[in-house]
Amino acid sequence: MTAVKILAVAITYFVAGKLGLQQQLVRGQVTPLWPSTGIALAALLLLGLRVWPGITLGAFLVNVSIGPTIGAVLGISAGNTLAPVCAYLLLERVGFRIELDRLRDALALVFLGAFAGMLVSPTVGAGSLVLAGGLRPGEFWPAWSVWWTGDAMGVLVVTPFLLAIRTTRMPWNVHPLRWVEGAALLLGTLLVTLVATVAPINLLFLVFPFLIWSALRFQLLGAAACALIASTVAIVSAAQHSGPFAQHGLLLNMIALQAFNGSAALTALLLAAIISERDKAHQNIKDVCTRLNEVAHRLARDKKLVIRLPPPRAGERSRDRSQ
Repeated sequence: MTAVKILAVAITYFVAGKLGLQQQLVRGQVTPLWPSTGIALAALLLLGLRVWPGITLGAFLVNVSIGPTIGAVLGISAGNTLAPVCAYLLLERVGFRIELDRLRDALALVFLGAFAGMLVSPTVGAGSLVLAGGLRPGEFWPAWSVWWTGDAMGVLVVTPFLLAIRTTRMPWNVHPLRWVEGAALLLGTLLVTLVATVAPINLLFLVFPFLIWSALRFQLLGAAACALIASTVAIVSAAQHSGPFAQHGLLLNMIALQAFNGSAALTALLLAAIISERDKAHQNIKDVCTRLNEVAHRLARDKKLVIRLPPPRAGERSRDRSQ
């Protein structure tokens, strides 16, 4: 069974990697969105550390056809494996829960899983390319910035979406208007982000009301889906140097892209976690009130039974005195 899971992780990583390479910016293999990293971390969180060979195999298959040397491919594959493993260990250490229903879990995923854990892969990968001659030493930091952005974005936008699908129960019995609202939310997020990424001025802030709407009304599942849509459209725009990303170089575009995607993910995930905590606290208070009400009714019923007991008869009172 473990071998099947490892193979499934490898295949999924490989397919997602090929899709991610469609937006490559550096040397045909460094992309601002690497969904495979988000899939790898989600696989570790859901299936356990034993599936790490699937990550290594998938990374090797993706890079073997584009790497400059077999040594560089092995180094990149090792970095692509170590990054999600390190992120997984960091999250496990702080007691991360895959439901993402606490504020601390959302903060841990952003800062430990994405920002800190993903420092490993660009350092190892870009360093391997420089040592193999695939990159000039002066190209290390631009490649590193794109690499780190891609891996971090994979964790920020793909991992929460996969965890939400895995842990959220679909409300099939809700009112049809709820489904209409959800569809309008997804479509509106897509259209607004498309407009913001083709306009000559920076209008990306227009996306945030939709992210707030998604978190307030649909919690983690809606927030993760809208953040995924907004980040994907923004990354495609940055890769094509269109809209607000047209007037800057690679490094500045990656900084702007990381700032937007990080802010979008933080807004969506943190607000969704806060709403989940609020709803859970409300439900706990409601349950406590229900139990207290039941106890109060039981005590009142017992008191009425005591009051309604017939008084002892005169003969019984005299016998009691004689005794």
